[in-house]
Amino acid sequence: MTQGEVIIVDMKDLLSAQKRIHGVAINTPFIPSPFMSQFSNQEVLMKMETMQPIGAFKLRGALSAVAALPDGTTGVTCCSTGNHGRGVAYAAKSRGLRAVVCMSELVPQAKIDGIKALGAEVRIIGTSQDDAMQESHRLCAAEGLANISPFDDAHVIAGQGTIGLEMLRKRPDLSTILVPLSGGGLAAGVATAAKTINPNITVIGISMDRGAAMYHSLRAGHPVEVAEHASLADSLGGGIGQNNQLSFAMCRDLLDDTILVTEDEIRHAMQVLFFEDRIVAEGASAVGHAAMLSGKLDHVKGPIGTIITGRNLDMPTFAQIMAGNDVHLGDLFVKGTPYVT
Repeated sequence: MTQGEVIIVDMKDLLSAQKRIHGVAINTPFIPSPFMSQFSNQEVLMKMETMQPIGAFKLRGALSAVAALPDGTTGVTCCSTGNHGRGVAYAAKSRGLRAVVCMSELVPQAKIDGIKALGAEVRIIGTSQDDAMQESHRLCAAEGLANISPFDDAHVIAGQGTIGLEMLRKRPDLSTILVPLSGGGLAAGVATAAKTINPNITVIGISMDRGAAMYHSLRAGHPVEVAEHASLADSLGGGIGQNNQLSFAMCRDLLDDTILVTEDEIRHAMQVLFFEDRIVAEGASAVGHAAMLSGKLDHVKGPIGTIITGRNLDMPTFAQIMAGNDVHLGDLFVKGTPYVT
């Protein structure tokens, strides 16, 4: 995992992570979407990370990182937009460790409640993930807790990369993988697996157009700060850290493209997932569908694999979206539209 002073994540690390998380994280189904396949005229498959014990893919990276902690570790901390915190809480509980999860005011209450239910302490700090990150770093210095980054951690990236291993083992003929893109841990890990197995595969990162930190950082050529806003894809919010050591460079080197989708496109994609595929999924899970449905991926070749990353959403809000009603989230207004096939 290290070459001199440079930290890298490679296939050997992914295989080690796969052993560490085996028996807890599930090798989730990779199933076809008949509706999206017909819509795009190419086979579309969905990796169902909604079926993990915590309802999201983040369990993989958290388990990998917590399992790699040295003996004598007394507790862990992290910043999170929700699902990473739930994964860390779950993994810490399995080792009998204290867990403190730091989150901003933008995190939905349903995700806060889910983390508390696993026995973790929750600190609500500021209005951005960067604020929460600073608090988790303070806890490391003040209380000796081990920090587990949601994306810029080699063991976390390796854990998320096991998704790519499973997708390619099930379908070695995949031509394109669509990855929800936030801090880049998932994209970096999946792209490492995919490009190692098939250097010709296309991996595309997709984010919402409200505060897409990695998207704008890649275009700037270095990590940049972005204003964070409420979004239907709240799991994709947050910065990538000005001192990013891993995920930025890996996404820069491994992703073939990055695409933004709007809140209206995410809303419609969530409806399609529910009414056509019968799947309850977070907005972050729907960005691959959103990009395809909006015509932004007409140029890609199939078979196409997309990752349905999580289901830990606010159900009253989800019900409003499915009913076609208007939705208000902080400063965000999404006009409702009833679903029509």
